[in-house]
Amino acid sequence: MIKSFLMIGQSNMAGRGFLNDVPPIINERIQMLRNGRWQMMIEPVNYDRPVSGVSLAASFADAWCSKYPEDRIGLIPCAEGGSSLDDWSVDGELFQHAVSEAKFAMKHSTLTGILWHQGESDSSDGKYKVYYDKLSVIVQTLRDILNVPEVPLIIGGLGDYLGKTGFGQYCVEYARINDCLQKFAFEQAHCYFVSAQGLTANPDGIHVNSLSQRYFGLRYFEAFDKKAHVLAPLNHEVELLDRLIARTQTPTESMFVKQMEFALGKISYEKLSNE
Repeated sequence: MIKSFLMIGQSNMAGRGFLNDVPPIINERIQMLRNGRWQMMIEPVNYDRPVSGVSLAASFADAWCSKYPEDRIGLIPCAEGGSSLDDWSVDGELFQHAVSEAKFAMKHSTLTGILWHQGESDSSDGKYKVYYDKLSVIVQTLRDILNVPEVPLIIGGLGDYLGKTGFGQYCVEYARINDCLQKFAFEQAHCYFVSAQGLTANPDGIHVNSLSQRYFGLRYFEAFDKKAHVLAPLNHEVELLDRLIARTQTPTESMFVKQMEFALGKISYEKLSNE
């Protein structure tokens, strides 16, 4: 049975890392839910915008597969770029869509975790004052509807690059939101906080770049696997990512890549057929 993970939040959960900045993660044991079917994962996993790219989900799932070679992972992408906490209200479209997708996935998988990253859109105008209470309602209602009271919820912090340049310069209260996120994770059962310490952004000053998304995913997995908060960069995250990248592709994965290259006009049919 596939172990599935619901991905919710805003653009840094959806992923905006530049696709060509890091080697792709291709793993036949990682699936993504798309058009009502489990398909082999390819980034962008969470295609909420034409600018979608590398997210934390791929390295999270790849790290899982590396440690647990018998498991298959399913990603349920429901994050929406630019969404505020109010946009995730329990009577709103985003929340209802996430519930619908999760319920559908649960027919053919075991919902094993929820991955949350959101807060940039609430990092101004004093929204931090009500953030904790609003998040509590969203999380509790989601758990109740899906009947997953003990499924771990992994919450990622906001990067310290915010509040300085580009679009990120408007997130002047990101530290306050981080306090709310961390407090929530510390106080709620089956909830774990992951620090964004040391992560860096795209030139837009708001979106986590590709390499940092890879490290972020490893931290999310560490939090889930250890059932513990990750409050600093992992000592081994560079080495772990290098090992994941160096893994030899299976014949199925290699053919998947070749078929994509053919479909995109990068190789000829003759070259494909000779593989």
